[in-house]
Order: sequence, then structure tokens, then C-alpha cells
Amino acid sequence: MFSKLRALAFGLVFAAASCASLADGPPIRILVGFPPGGSSDAIARQLAQGMQQELGRPVVVENRSGAGGQIAAQALRAAKPDGTTLFFSNSHTVSIIPVTVLNPGFDVARDFVPVSLVTLNPDVLGLNPSVIGVAHPAMKDFTEWAKANAGKASVGVPAPGSGPEFAVGVISRALNTGMTPVPYRGDAPLIQDLVAGQLPAGIGGVGAMLPYADAGKVRIVAVNGPSRLARLPDVPTYKELGIDGLEELIFTAVFAPAGTPPEFVRQYNAAIGKVVKSGVFSERTSSLGVTPASSTPEELARRTESSRAVYARLAKETGFKPQ
Repeated sequence: MFSKLRALAFGLVFAAASCASLADGPPIRILVGFPPGGSSDAIARQLAQGMQQELGRPVVVENRSGAGGQIAAQALRAAKPDGTTLFFSNSHTVSIIPVTVLNPGFDVARDFVPVSLVTLNPDVLGLNPSVIGVAHPAMKDFTEWAKANAGKASVGVPAPGSGPEFAVGVISRALNTGMTPVPYRGDAPLIQDLVAGQLPAGIGGVGAMLPYADAGKVRIVAVNGPSRLARLPDVPTYKELGIDGLEELIFTAVFAPAGTPPEFVRQYNAAIGKVVKSGVFSERTSSLGVTPASSTPEELARRTESSRAVYARLAKETGFKPQ
């Protein structure tokens, strides 16, 4: 009898939660695994502002930076599934870290509930013209320079075990050059050294590279993904340059803690979809070079897993050992 009453009580509580509105309660926290000022933080803050208007409830960004997003991901894993905590993640954290880190402290499939895709974020390869010795260098110029300067073709990447680090190996093999990835802690220090001439090349987020490209300090010569960017119509994709395997795009998305009531997930998803499709969000993120892109939770789950499979293959091909 007790077990029946307990089951009934649980069912009533769950039903009440399912009918609850996200308009009620304390502020919703959006955990971000990177520091203020970066592109992930900027996108998350635009999203939070829009969600607050859609949900009629305060939505705040809480930066838990460090370890490529692992700290924020672990915080989500420990959070109560009560509708007050979300995680704004890029695919480095949810699709690459599970491949490159032996004990990341979270399991995406077990600990997280996918909510919605938010943006697609291409990486670009930028060159320092003064180092290459060509005013407006293209990929072929970098290839020739790398072959003529054995051991000097260092390519900065924003993190060890990242998509850009794998890309360096793919590019080096395809062009038969001895390029070496040099990991940094984010795009900012990488680009600082690239502009200063400490590096001949670097691969980073398009939003981080664009201001320096516009100023003529960096020459963008390739973009990953299946197609060219509207913002950079003259820059070819790697595939157009004869380099296969770099079609996967970094994405940003929102996740909730495992056990979050489906009705909350539905309300989150609807709110995010409206924000991402709005002209205001598109306009304010266009300067970052990203493409707004919402999804269903199921589509996000499939994309996360397919992206993980791509990076698992790239890690194997480049000989990367999980650490």
C-alpha cells in the first residue's frame, strides 16, 4: 500500500512539474564555460536577453571558465533539474572533450538533456602577410613558404586537443608540408602572437579573426565547413582547396541537467527558437561571423553524437592520445 501511495505521489509531483511554467521562480542561470568578452560569452548574453523577454523571467549568464568548458559542464551535472540551470556549450566541450580527455567529469548522454542548437561557428585559417612575405597571401603561398622554411611552419590553435589542432594535421598531410600545431589558451593570445609575427599562421574562430583581417593585419585564406561564408565570399573552403575532412562546424547549443521535466525542455526550446530566429539576435551576432541555427532537442542530440564521431576519427587519424 505504501509503495502504491508513493508511486501516486511521485506521479502527482511529476504531473505538477510538467504543467509548471518557467515564468515562475528565481532567475534562470546559463552556465558558460569561457570567460567574459569572448564570442561564446557574447552569444550567450544575447541569448539570455532574448530568453528573458520570451519567458518573462530573469535569465542571467554565469561564467564558469576553465578546462575547455569542463568546469561549467561539471557544474551542470551537479545542478538540480528544477528549471533554474542551463549550460550554453560549444561542441568542443560536448563533442571533442569526450574524445580527448580520459576523465572529463561528465557524460553527455547520461548527464545532460539537449535543448536546442543556437549557432554554427566556422573556424578560419589566417596568415601573417609580413611573415609569409606576400602582400596578399593565399593557401598556395603558405604551402610554398612552409616547404621552403622547414621546421618554421607553426600554426597557432586555441586549445590542445581541439578541432583546429586536428585540422593542422589534416592540412599538413594533404599539402605535404611539415606544419606543427602550437596550442594556446583561447583565440585572443593566439591572434596576438599571429599579428605580432610570432606565428606565420593560426586557426581560430571567424569572429576573433575578422577585426584583424579587416584591418589588413591577418589574411584569411580558408574556412572549414561545407560552404563559403556570406561574410567572406572570396575565401574558399578547405574542400575547394583539395583538402578533405574539415567539413564539420563547431556549434553552440543549450543543455539542461538530466532529469529536467520534459515540459521545461519544451518551453526552453520554444523560447530559444524564437530568439535565434529573431532579427535582433541575427544582427547582433553577425559581427562574430556566426550563423544562427535552432533545432529540436532530438536534432541536437544527433548532431552532438555525429560531431563526436567526426572528431574521434580525426583524433585517430592525427595520432592524438587522450590525456
